[in-house]
Amino acid sequence: MKILVTGGAGFLGKHLIPKLVGDGHQVLALTRSASSHAALRALGASPVAGDLDSRESLSLPAIDAVVHAAALFRFAGPRAPYFRTNVDGTAAILSGAEKAGARTFVHISAAGVAMDDRGSPLRDIDESAPVHPDSFSAYLASKSRGEKLVLAADKPGFRTIALRPPAIWGAGDAFSRELPHAIGSGRFAFFDRGDYAFSTCHADNVVEAVQCALERGAGGRAYFINDRERQTFREFIAMLAGVQGLSIDRVPSMPYRLAFTLGGLLEAAWGVMLRKDDPPLSRSMVRMIGREFSTSDAAARRELGYVGRTSRADGLRSYGAVRSGNRSPAPVP
Repeated sequence: MKILVTGGAGFLGKHLIPKLVGDGHQVLALTRSASSHAALRALGASPVAGDLDSRESLSLPAIDAVVHAAALFRFAGPRAPYFRTNVDGTAAILSGAEKAGARTFVHISAAGVAMDDRGSPLRDIDESAPVHPDSFSAYLASKSRGEKLVLAADKPGFRTIALRPPAIWGAGDAFSRELPHAIGSGRFAFFDRGDYAFSTCHADNVVEAVQCALERGAGGRAYFINDRERQTFREFIAMLAGVQGLSIDRVPSMPYRLAFTLGGLLEAAWGVMLRKDDPPLSRSMVRMIGREFSTSDAAARRELGYVGRTSRADGLRSYGAVRSGNRSPAPVP
């Protein structure tokens, strides 16, 4: 197939493009920056100029499928940029894809669209759980609305599917890169000790789900996808810290409600100071990682043929490959 990928220069795109090329597909990568052309070509993709933040309609070459992995992800900041990229940008690429003859559209959504504003613990939820397009979290609200657009666009001859990974991890992910400094500087803390179930999905497992969705799955459906192994949030952080020679034994903890309140105060302070960076604590951050959150990917396994072949051990070995100067073979909340 001739497949257009958005977000090709991002963390997930760098895992996805080489796998699609290895499967024999011709891969195009949407990019607004000429500086990314060489990197995209090195991955095996042909750059295509286009800007998801533009209000103009996207003009795309003839294609068979789109994998829409581009998104604005932050824990704080004004709402408008999230909706411009994650909603308006999704609408633009949907329209452009259909005009370009694509028959399949795979959207990388987010499992967090099912997180409510109350901070309810969510255990083994499936796709029948409600989503929250009016969430206080601009990221979760915009991802929910973008997903709705994708699923509503499904029609005969234009199959649309949304994949909902929880926390995506793997060698080179931003969270793992920042963890040593956060722990070392004392700026990292658990909420309620992190002793709650927390679903994750290694980048290569997200890629596997994309490969499945390009071939199978009911149109107009969303699918949760997870790693096979289960663990608590504390165990997840201990795993990422351990592979980098760090200990979490002295990491402090604070109650969820206190952390949520402090996050709101810091967001307000950052707004008053007109700061462009994110505060060290925000309500979105606390909501996305501070409560039990586990999802069932039974539908993806049944309908897409998804397995989640990359184990925790496999994923951890890739960190060692990056530290030694080699990339892992071939890779949000």
